[in-house]
Parts: sequence; structure tokens; C-alpha cells
Amino acid sequence: MGMTFGDFYRGRRVLVTGDTGFKGSWLCQWLLELGAEVHGLALPPPTDPSLHVALRLSERIRHRDVDIRDSGAVNAAVAAARPDVVFHLAAQPLVRASYQDPKTTFDTNVGGTVNVLEAVRKLAGPVVCVVVSSDKCYENREWEWGYREVDGMGGHDPYSASKGAAELVVASYRRSFAGSDPQRGMRLASARAGNVIGGGDWARDRIVPDFIAQMQAGQALSLRNPNATRPWQHVLEPLSGYLLLAQRLAGDASADYADGWNFGPADASIITVHDLATRLVRAWGSGTVTIDPVAPKVHEASLLKLDCSKALSRLKWRGTWDVDQTIVRTIDWYRAFHAGQDVLPITRRQIGDYVADAQHIGLPWTDGMRERAHG
Repeated sequence: MGMTFGDFYRGRRVLVTGDTGFKGSWLCQWLLELGAEVHGLALPPPTDPSLHVALRLSERIRHRDVDIRDSGAVNAAVAAARPDVVFHLAAQPLVRASYQDPKTTFDTNVGGTVNVLEAVRKLAGPVVCVVVSSDKCYENREWEWGYREVDGMGGHDPYSASKGAAELVVASYRRSFAGSDPQRGMRLASARAGNVIGGGDWARDRIVPDFIAQMQAGQALSLRNPNATRPWQHVLEPLSGYLLLAQRLAGDASADYADGWNFGPADASIITVHDLATRLVRAWGSGTVTIDPVAPKVHEASLLKLDCSKALSRLKWRGTWDVDQTIVRTIDWYRAFHAGQDVLPITRRQIGDYVADAQHIGLPWTDGMRERAHG
């Protein structure tokens, strides 16, 4: 278990910004499975409960409490970590919160990205850096087809606009500062993922945490935007893409991968909010779904999906779990948590199952896994 990516991560110093968040916590756990020396940089956990706390990550990685908007603190933390690889996930991640506090959203998502890139730029030696963005970075035209990496950046709401702007920052740094001297400097790429779900997410205004809370309380799940279509994927799906992308950036052909990349699910997993909700109820075994008649009508895109042809053709990456498998895994995790179980073993087991399933369908990043695991 965990012996993937050709042992690339074993013994490497890896810095995860946003390590106290949902995706960051899953990524830290996977990196630990891969044998990396993991460093974290973030604000304290944003929710209670918290996956970071449930996995006891503060005892198992080298975490520093840092506000990504504080350039001095970011510089000091990055310099102290001396990372070989940086995954920048720290962000204000919620569309609705961006309407309530647009300035913090832009300061965090745009200014914070500048702060991280500036800190990385000052490091000696080559550093791989993957900046994690969002599928909402694209100028959304409500197209029926998926957005490609060459499509324009944009965004209606402050969150989406901040992610589009962060992508422009990354592109500028890549063209201006990365790759000119392969012996030092950044090897820089960005990664755009769809809507991730999985165990351990307690953010407000997200459908799975809302569903779990309402099922626990014996209430109906109320939907504010039931017909919105989204690319749903398990959190491990894009993380496998980020890990693979960083490995490729570190190689001799790094210039071929210093670019923007989409990591989204197959078309069959691009379903409406209402369809997802009914599948959640089916997997849980009980519950009802209602439509909120007075949901506040802030603008949220109704149709959004990614074209991941580039990742398939050039990284040989594609998803492993379909939406129903994703839902079953997610519900199993929350059931264990609410039964009072230690969720570290189930989290490790789900990573192991995901890797085994990816190996079963022949994804190259799992090459040699079985031989090394049993050798």
C-alpha cells in the first residue's frame, strides 16, 4: 500500500499549504503513506469537527500556523521547510462566503498565491510547485461541453474571479521566473479540479456535509440549487493528478508539464445536485430531499464541466472511482466517524483501495506497486 509514483516521494520534503483543510488533510495523509517528510502551512483547522484533527496530523507532520496573506510569515515558513515539492492549496474555498467577504477572498486567493510564489522563488535549487486552482477559474459561458486548459479565465462571483486571477498570476510567474535555469528556480504548474467530495469535509454550504448533518438530526436535505450540474469526484481523484503532475515536473522533461491541467471525472459523474442528493439518500438508506423555496439567489453557475483530454493523453491520468463508488466510500467514512471509530485506519484503507483499483485498471502511476508492496 502506498508504493506508487515510482517511490518518487519517499524521503522528499513536501510542503502543503492549506494542510488543515479537507483536501489538504487527505493529501498530507497520502504523502505520509508515500514516505514523504511532510510540512504544513495554514491557519488552524477551519471547522469543528476537523479532518486534520481526526487524523492527528499535527502530531505526524511539521505544521506551522500561518496566515497565507502574511508575506513575512509565509517567507519564514517556506524557508524553514526547504521543500523539494510545494502543493499550494491554501484558499478561501467557498462561493457563497466570497459574496459576504470579497476582499478576504481576493487577498487570500490572489495575494496569498503571490506570497507563496515569492517565497518559493527565493529558495535555492530547483523546487516543484503545483498551485491548486478550481474548475471555476474559467469564464463560464454555460456551455454543454467541457472547458479546456486553453479557454479564457474569468468568473462572475468573487470566488470564481479570484481563482481566474490566481491562474493569471501563476502563468505570469511561470513565464517570468520559472524554467530559465533548470538547476534552480521553480518548476511551476497549476491544477484545476471539479467538485470534490469524501469523508472528513465539514465546510458549510457544501452538499455532503449538509446532508450528513441533516441525516444525523433526522431532517430533510434542503437543496437551494437542485438543477445545477457539477463534475463530482472523490477527493483522491484530483490528488492523484496533483501527485503525478509534481512527479513529472521534477523530471528531465519538466518543461512539457509546466502548464495548467484539468483533473475532472468522466462524463457519467457530471450530474445535477438533485441527482447527487437522491443517490446520497439511497446510499445512506433513509432520508428525504426537498427544494428550498426561498434560497437566496446569489449567482452560481448552473452548468460546469471540465475537458480532461490533455491529462489523459499527456499524463496518462484518468479517474478511477465513478460517482456511485465515490458516494459509497464517502458515506462509509462518515458512518465510521459518527459511530465513534478512529477514522485514521478507514482513511488509510480508502487510500489503499483507491490505489489498488487504479492499478487494476492499469493507470501508469501505479506501475510496480504490487511487486514493491510484496517484495
